[in-house]
Amino acid sequence: MLHFADVDGGGTAAMFNVDEFSALVDHFRSEAPDRTLLLSSGDNYIPGPIFEASDDDRMAAVIGEPGQGRGEIAIQNRMGVQVTSVGNHDLDTGPSGFAGIIQPDGDYPGALWPFISVNIDFTAASDTAPLLQAPRQEASSLPPGSLARSVVITVDGEPIGVVGAVTPTLPSITSVGDLTLAPSPFQEDAAGFDALAEVIQEEVDALTAEGINKIILAAHMQRINVESELAPRLSDVDIIVAGGSNTLLADSNDLLRDGDSAAGDYPEVFESAAGEPVLLVNTAGDYNYLGRLVVEFDPDGVILTDALDPAENGAWAAIPAVVEQLKAEPIPEVVEVAEVIREILGELDGDAFGTTSVFLEGRRSEVRSRETNLGNLTADANLWYARLLDTDNPPLVSVKNGGGIRAPIGIVSVPPGEEDEVVLLPPAANDFGKPEGGISQLDIQTSLAFNNGLALVDMTAGELRDLLEELVKGNFGHTAGLRVEFDRDFDERTDGDTNQGLGTDGEQVREMEVCLADWNAGACGGGWETVVTGGVTQATGNSYRVVALDFLSACAAPEGSEFATENCGSGWPFNGLVDADFASLLEARFDENDPGLADFSPTGGEQDALAEYLQAFHPDDATAYDVPPDVNERLIPVGD
Repeated sequence: MLHFADVDGGGTAAMFNVDEFSALVDHFRSEAPDRTLLLSSGDNYIPGPIFEASDDDRMAAVIGEPGQGRGEIAIQNRMGVQVTSVGNHDLDTGPSGFAGIIQPDGDYPGALWPFISVNIDFTAASDTAPLLQAPRQEASSLPPGSLARSVVITVDGEPIGVVGAVTPTLPSITSVGDLTLAPSPFQEDAAGFDALAEVIQEEVDALTAEGINKIILAAHMQRINVESELAPRLSDVDIIVAGGSNTLLADSNDLLRDGDSAAGDYPEVFESAAGEPVLLVNTAGDYNYLGRLVVEFDPDGVILTDALDPAENGAWAAIPAVVEQLKAEPIPEVVEVAEVIREILGELDGDAFGTTSVFLEGRRSEVRSRETNLGNLTADANLWYARLLDTDNPPLVSVKNGGGIRAPIGIVSVPPGEEDEVVLLPPAANDFGKPEGGISQLDIQTSLAFNNGLALVDMTAGELRDLLEELVKGNFGHTAGLRVEFDRDFDERTDGDTNQGLGTDGEQVREMEVCLADWNAGACGGGWETVVTGGVTQATGNSYRVVALDFLSACAAPEGSEFATENCGSGWPFNGLVDADFASLLEARFDENDPGLADFSPTGGEQDALAEYLQAFHPDDATAYDVPPDVNERLIPVGD
């Protein structure tokens, strides 16, 4: 089994890894073509520069009818992918966008393999319902652009069942539209894991009832601990391919990329509910590694763990050294598509919109766990921009989630022979015209790949405190106009996107101040107002205007608004505000106040906000942004 997942960095790395990755796929498949299958456990694409490049007219020569995300599907077609579980980013453009990417359209062939998930009701959305096929069919017999609960793939005469499943938290992290998930509601606790396992087990049992005794679960649970919890709860599942967490599992003898380290063994071995071995595998995303698992079964379909060979199994790095050692060659048809995409991306990496003298920290592990300079920079940009666009009711505070930052801006370097030392550098000059330290359109589109709209809401002191309790507890956020001290030795806020106001059960925010005027990149010229002190919310009597990504806050829009969503993104508590007075900066009435310093992205979105801000405050070397990556001035952890 060859596998991958999470082509979702939002940047360009995948297109500069895919040639070597395809060489690995071709090499290992050619060793045993009748006994090899290739699958993905979700997130085969993500909105961002690569996704948008596929809409360029030049793509027609290699994919047929151009369209968002289609280049990535075409590459996977040419690699011979056989099945994919649905991931959260596959749905970032909603059911309609998803259907448009995987369905044939004129001379665009669509996805030549099925997308599967047992716990999404595809019949609930008009765009996906027609694509749903009966479960447990041979994958190769299904029409392009198919959806199913499960499929069968015959490998060397043996039927292999493949069941798909995705995190039930999907409605809070992507655009599900009318699609519904099971189980619902879902909490990551023993009862929640039991309920999820029960949903999956139903389809596994249907496969075994048809005589299939070798079953793979292609799961996209976002956190590998969920797949680990499922392993001992399921019966008759032999292999779980995890997805969504970018967790690198590897053997001790695997050659890893510079700076990488394994988070666990490849494979991790569990005992199923039936007392049989179940193997868990995963690799890092963006075509950085190809996972390879060679297994043997006994006559009853039970994996022979003694036959697992670390020399064959593990994470194979898609780097020239590995490819050359294997004497492998990239798949020409894959390279053909990737070269056109790379040409388009290169043109976006020319002129700079701003300059930085430091690495802008946007790596997943950092922006989701702590304050960083890129998080602060984009939060500052959003606050400045929103104040310009809405002069009648300007915000005081800016908040955004760490998950909205998809990549750093700069270079992560490991000096030769210094594998434990990572050097962080500002962006380098390139042949397209970008100067040293330049922040290009491609950098902005890569880092802020979702290009969320910006929205404004009013919050009371209690509501703002409850929001910050959610922000500091887990999926970390970034702020402007605020100074907060938090202590994780205290109780964290319980989950839920309904704002608890003064009744918040979170106790981690110990101190919080709001800048009342003249916020300037961390400095407050207009005085601070204390909102929380000693863990107690103060009766300020004031309302605080907040600018946030609409992904997080559109649940506060009035019913019937074109911007309204049922769920708050990432579960942030913007629901139930006393008097939200919601406004979207995507509304046409704000267009006339656009500064007009950049025009590659629509007014009212986070990409335009950052580009305009850089032009206004950091346009050249003399004004280069210089806040260190590990800044710690706004969201300050205290306590042990």
